[in-house]
Amino acid sequence: MKATGIIRRIDDLGRIVIPKEIRKTMHIRESNPLEIFTEKDGSIILKKYSPIGEMGSNAQQCAESIASQLPHTVCICDQDSVIAAAGPNAKKLLGKLLHEKSEEALSERKNLLMHRESKNFFPFISDFPEVFQYVCLATIISEGDAVGFVCILSIDEELTEQELMVARVGAGFLGKQLEN
Repeated sequence: MKATGIIRRIDDLGRIVIPKEIRKTMHIRESNPLEIFTEKDGSIILKKYSPIGEMGSNAQQCAESIASQLPHTVCICDQDSVIAAAGPNAKKLLGKLLHEKSEEALSERKNLLMHRESKNFFPFISDFPEVFQYVCLATIISEGDAVGFVCILSIDEELTEQELMVARVGAGFLGKQLEN
């Protein structure tokens, strides 16, 4: 655990303000759920809650199932990062943060098919050495909330509406799994 040097008081309703700098660094936005943990030494730990991250092996199995039928990289992402991946470049993508425009697309519940030369293109993953020329994103919706993406990525082979439909089916399946 790293000390920040910031001290806050609890108000009369039991609330505490998380400083803006920390919220920005940790990608915490208004209405993001936080999970609360306690330690025996009296520490309280706040952690961003990721319903997709809680799926663990199910998300990985979904990515592997889709990738087994396509020659592309398939990722399952929560609101901030890649939590499961299969296909080419999969191991390099796990844990990578999403580009801020990916987060915007999620909040807008977009399903996108993008080519690097198109007007709506954005890199999808922050700080990734290889640029995917083609990106397909389908938003995972669970209980009315946009909670993540199913992504199909390609470096050199154009993605079509068919891949977008596959991603949408995967996103629909994961959304239903989260509701059960």
